[in-house]
Amino acid sequence: MKLNKFALPLVLALVAAVAVTGCKKGFNGKVTNIPGHNTPIVGSQPTDISTLPPATPFDPNASSQPKSDSLPTGPIKYSDSRPFNLSDYDQDRAALAEQTVHFAFDSSAILSKEENKLVIVAEKLKSDPSAKLLIEGHCDERGTDEYNRALGERRAMALREALIRAGIDQDAIQTISFGKDKPADPAHDEAAWAKNRRGEFVLLHKKAGV
Repeated sequence: MKLNKFALPLVLALVAAVAVTGCKKGFNGKVTNIPGHNTPIVGSQPTDISTLPPATPFDPNASSQPKSDSLPTGPIKYSDSRPFNLSDYDQDRAALAEQTVHFAFDSSAILSKEENKLVIVAEKLKSDPSAKLLIEGHCDERGTDEYNRALGERRAMALREALIRAGIDQDAIQTISFGKDKPADPAHDEAAWAKNRRGEFVLLHKKAGV
């Protein structure tokens, strides 16, 4: 009994010393805060999320649709772009109004059901070599001005890249983002938001005398 009375404190002290040593070796001193959470993760720094591409939310309407083969895919080889002056051109908004492309919430991915509109736009430009194109990116009212401006630009650029893959000269296309500033439908419901998440095509022809 006397041995146990003396041995027990020694054993407990030894266990405590080992635990402290292990904690010192295992913790590297870095605390990572996850955006949107108040509880930090103790450990090494994760991948910088700002360098990752934006996530494309799941769209149940698009998942059941087969992928269209109407638009070419693959990488694009860009050359030095030559921007043109929009003030030198007359804008024809009616010519391609029916080909307005709509997007899923918080996404710049082109839905398969919208791809045929891009085929029509490409054919129109190929049949009119003197024409140029302005692509406008738009968003619904949810989110900040800055976020929606960036999302509108990603949508416009996605449409531009699809047209370049279809054979349209990159120098014939310019993009602009209006974010949520120009809604097609001013209402504040799902039906209006679906109309406002869009990319519009404006056909351009050189003004007389320019």
